[in-house]
Amino acid sequence: MVWLLLPVSWLYALLLTLRHALFAMGWRQVHRPAVCVVVVGNVVAGGAGKTPAVLSVVQHLVARGWAVGIISKGYGRKESTTIEVSVDAPVHIVGDEALLLRQRSAVPVFVGPSRQRSLQALLSAYPQTRIVVSDDGLQDYSLYRDVEICMMHEDGVGNGYLLPAGPLREPWPRKALARAGVSDAHLLIVSSGLAPTGQFAARRRLGPIASQADGKTCTLSSLQADPALKALAGIARPTQFFAMLQEAGLKLAAREALPDHADFQGYTRASLGPYTLLCTEKDATKLWAIAPEAWAVPLEQSLDERFYAALDTRIAVAWAGRLSSPHGH
Repeated sequence: MVWLLLPVSWLYALLLTLRHALFAMGWRQVHRPAVCVVVVGNVVAGGAGKTPAVLSVVQHLVARGWAVGIISKGYGRKESTTIEVSVDAPVHIVGDEALLLRQRSAVPVFVGPSRQRSLQALLSAYPQTRIVVSDDGLQDYSLYRDVEICMMHEDGVGNGYLLPAGPLREPWPRKALARAGVSDAHLLIVSSGLAPTGQFAARRRLGPIASQADGKTCTLSSLQADPALKALAGIARPTQFFAMLQEAGLKLAAREALPDHADFQGYTRASLGPYTLLCTEKDATKLWAIAPEAWAVPLEQSLDERFYAALDTRIAVAWAGRLSSPHGH
């Protein structure tokens, strides 16, 4: 099957090469804002813990005293406007990941089809912002990046082929694009599980407290005695979520894996069966519309302490090169 798809991958590679050439020769404009930009993305299609990583990075930066904002394309949203995400925004207007980021981070989040316009809108509304974290965008070279964080899952780059013959969104290792601010000197690679030399380790785990739509909470351990648990997951790797629940001592009577960003349209509470429902927080932004009593279990991610030290160093270097004073840090 891979060999049949290789010609399409070669065509994709040609288009990428042409696109890279436009930036390398300065024919495509790169937007470099006055603030520091941190991009969190991945080079491999599929889930690699990007959203939990964005939350971890933002929480760290806020704790360090920085004024932080988040931009996102709001994957799966039905609108094409550039807007700020409120904590109670309709999920179809802003996207499930953007809504979760706003609810969990407590910092401004803007979504829109153009990351540049989203960043400009964020800075216009919150001029005190000093660091903008881009949720995804590793391949969006129109936006200058001071720090790049590439999330890799345990499979690495798989067979090493580009989409659709393989999992890669772009050739890896990639070519430097100095005009777009793309350099391995800006790059931090975070790997799930055991990190290869030169990379940083990430550990994903379930949060200990589950919650319902009305704010009611319970400990995950208190659900261990429930014989009628059903887990649902519309994420890139639902089986990992199911396995983590079982490792936490929960006995699943049923499980249902859905496509990433599934919107649960066509489902009713009755169609989900007579179960106690468990889901991820991302799924809860949509599932709660029909099953507000479903327990949302947070996925948390801890990053290597060396990673945070490297991140702080790169941000300090970026500010030293951009401004004589960080103004408010």
